Amino acid sequence: MNRTIFALAAVIASGAVHAQSSVTLYGVVDVNLEYVNKVGVVPTVANGFNSGTGHSVFRESSGGYSGSRWGLRGTEDLGGGLKSIIVLENGFNADSGTFQQGGRMFGRQAFVGLDSSVGQFTFGRQYHSLFATLANFMPARFATQYEPAGVIAGANFREDNVAKYTGKFGPLTAQAHWSFGVGTALPQTSPNIPGVGGSGEIPGQFRRDSAYGAGLTYLTGPIGLGIAYDQWNPTIGTSNGTFKKAAVMASYEFGVVKVMGGYRWGQNKDQNDRLVLRDDFYWVGGQYRLSPAFDFTLEYNYQNLKNLGGSTSAANPWQIALIADYTLSKRTDIYLTTAYSRNAGLTLDSAASGFPSSLALGNTYALSRGQTSMYGAAVGIRHIF
Repeated sequence: MNRTIFALAAVIASGAVHAQSSVTLYGVVDVNLEYVNKVGVVPTVANGFNSGTGHSVFRESSGGYSGSRWGLRGTEDLGGGLKSIIVLENGFNADSGTFQQGGRMFGRQAFVGLDSSVGQFTFGRQYHSLFATLANFMPARFATQYEPAGVIAGANFREDNVAKYTGKFGPLTAQAHWSFGVGTALPQTSPNIPGVGGSGEIPGQFRRDSAYGAGLTYLTGPIGLGIAYDQWNPTIGTSNGTFKKAAVMASYEFGVVKVMGGYRWGQNKDQNDRLVLRDDFYWVGGQYRLSPAFDFTLEYNYQNLKNLGGSTSAANPWQIALIADYTLSKRTDIYLTTAYSRNAGLTLDSAASGFPSSLALGNTYALSRGQTSMYGAAVGIRHIF
């Protein structure tokens, strides 16, 4: 399989020369050595929702600052201001050579579309509008290791079967998408919260596992503003629930410092319209460039659990994370990333989010039984090509 993939990449990349660079091969390889304490297992039906006894772990991990990936990006001029575009992007574990995103060959992105004077129309596996809007306002830039992306944007932040529009009008970027079947599934990790998701596109059930959303980003000078909405109707049993999120965000840049933050409202209901999660999520932080080669990132996240599986007294998770990055060349850098969390594991993995990071990354951040905090740190190297 691997020989086939890289033979395909080599053929397409070599063909790019004859097509005047209409196809580009690109990627990132990111590996680190990581220490984490109080690590348990993801609670499931099979283990009686018991996260087990805590242990410290020292391991090699893939994707600390950026998810390891390789991809192909192409375009063809069709005339009259119209272009065709493609993106195929594979996510992999650099420490083991295995595929991420459930074993998909192109699990990060896989789409084709048209780019015109009125905007871009794309079809395939893509990031939803809320995630893409948030990307401009997250201090840690969705850094893979400790960023709670699955909490703020939902475990469905990449969706299958998507039709998406992106339009740029001066400083304003507008996005909207529809997914005919998200293709994200989370097992049951709490006795009071059901497992959700599936492949979607069920005959006779158009709504089941569908999703849609929209976002607006305004960037001009030092000021940035954003607003976005997302709704996922995940499979639950033989029907579907309704998961909604809405967010507002802002950023301001002055000199070598950029500060940003925002608020995300969330409400999840099951197939019987029963409230299983109602939360408010806040984040704030900044980026500081000490020198052209050295920069720091600080981010604080707080999740206010107003209702969790019927309970209104669940402890509120929070996390603080720091990244220090030093550039060795245009393509290679070394970094330190560290985080401390309370009332949840790192990346704020908990029953409230369905442990999306632990399930997706294969390196669990589930907080062990009886513990209330977790600390992690990693030193890594990243090469971009």
